[in-house]
Amino acid sequence: MRIVMAHLQAGLSADTIEKARLELNENPDTLHQDIQQVRDMVITRPDIGFLRTDDVFILRFLRARKFNQLETFKLLAQYFQYRQQNLDMFQNFKADDPGIKRALMDGFPGILETPDQYGRKILILFASNWDQSRNSFSDILRAILLSLEIFLHGNNLNSLHQLIYPECLPSEFGGTLPPYDMGMWARTLLGPDYNDETEYTHTYNALHVRETIGRSNRDSPENLMK
Repeated sequence: MRIVMAHLQAGLSADTIEKARLELNENPDTLHQDIQQVRDMVITRPDIGFLRTDDVFILRFLRARKFNQLETFKLLAQYFQYRQQNLDMFQNFKADDPGIKRALMDGFPGILETPDQYGRKILILFASNWDQSRNSFSDILRAILLSLEIFLHGNNLNSLHQLIYPECLPSEFGGTLPPYDMGMWARTLLGPDYNDETEYTHTYNALHVRETIGRSNRDSPENLMK
């Protein structure tokens, strides 16, 4: 059975597999049993439509709950119950939906091209650049959900660098990589439909520059002494 389930850990380094074993209680020898135990619980909630119960999908929830099967099933049920109770959030749930597409092109959210030192994707948003007349909260949330990998962190760069090495981050976050390209993730999802000459791209740049200048002025010695 271990050979059959080996594909579930394909692409993971030996260090990552060992980390999963120590921190998540993930055992390659019992993966099938763990997944099946969660799948067997689905019948206990006939009120919920479980749209996916495949191995790869259930494994995500097992990892999120450190392979506690009961807690994993609770999380899985809550996920599909939320989708069932908020059908409007998941209608036309794809990158070319007009609202989601606009949010992605405006950088809500963005995914850094370089993962952190553990191979994790890094999601970022510049919330101060949210134009509420252009992007609704619902569209941004839908774009975030569609992007799958979520990592939000405050502006405490010291604590951020304890979690993610500076060489994995753009300069805006105290890293050593070039400035963040807000269109990179949108180009990945939208492909040929992406147009980086949009009006808001230029608006974003102006906002970012103005915000940076304003912050510099506020932090000037003259203002600090007031």
